[in-house]
Amino acid sequence: MLIDEFNRIINYVRISITDRCNLKCKYCVDGTFPFVPHTEMLSYEEIIRFVKICAELGVSKIRLTGGEPLTRRGISHLIEEINKIQGIEDISLTTNGVLLGKNIKELMEAGLRRVNISLDTLKKDKFAYITGVDAFTDVIRSIKKAHYSGLNPIKINSVIIKGFNDDEILDFAKLSIRYNHHMRFIEYMPFGDSGMWDRSKIVTSSEIEARIREVYELESSVNNERGPAKMFNIKGAAGKIGFISPVSSHICSECNRIRLTSNGKIRPCLFSDVGYDVKKLLREGKSDEEIKSFIINIVKVKPERKDEMGQIKKCQRSLQHIGG
Repeated sequence: MLIDEFNRIINYVRISITDRCNLKCKYCVDGTFPFVPHTEMLSYEEIIRFVKICAELGVSKIRLTGGEPLTRRGISHLIEEINKIQGIEDISLTTNGVLLGKNIKELMEAGLRRVNISLDTLKKDKFAYITGVDAFTDVIRSIKKAHYSGLNPIKINSVIIKGFNDDEILDFAKLSIRYNHHMRFIEYMPFGDSGMWDRSKIVTSSEIEARIREVYELESSVNNERGPAKMFNIKGAAGKIGFISPVSSHICSECNRIRLTSNGKIRPCLFSDVGYDVKKLLREGKSDEEIKSFIINIVKVKPERKDEMGQIKKCQRSLQHIGG
């Protein structure tokens, strides 16, 4: 079992399988870091081996991210192989939804059961503005197809930005009333060098919650996944509402994860620019035991918490390169 110096059990790995994306979201993409060359990107075989080693250390949950993971060919094969690994109990996918609809049958046949879909607006024109692509209809179609195909739960993640989509908070909340979706509001985080991030654009989780409470009665809901979201039900609703507060509060005590970037760096904390090169070990032919020791030592240096509010460090890497 992987346990860090602060007695947190690490049983979850988020794996970025590509830094490529078919959208150009303004708060995510920046022009300062080139794409990872294909030769430097982890192969599926290397990812599968890494997951097998992690599973032997007690990791049971894997999430595949990007960039946009569905832009990489053969992802269904990767999901199928990870599902075969003893000890892995849950594999999920974070996607922007553009390609999900046309691939959903193949993904589910490979073993995908849960999906997170990023969607920052319910308005077509604003979607094209924030993403740089006119693909709103494709995303909505994918959400509907995922729902009727039986993926459960479907989590919709929305980064709330003051002056852009904070006027849609109640519209997003309504998605949990009719459908059994989990609508999750995420605070605007400082990543990359796009020039867009501005502390004044943050809408805190407490502000979002207060706006929803003006209209709806919220009931506390247990978060069975031990994740960062503070969960609620709108009274009588089919789904749930969650608030993820990485900026306004410390959710670090609940952190049970490490991240693997597409170029083979293990990142023990989302808000750090430090990465540890496990790809080098994989390609040098190091043994499973040597790689296990490497992972164990990385977990030991996992920080207790991110910087204090007011001194929060702006990560130089964008979410496109980190893997979210």
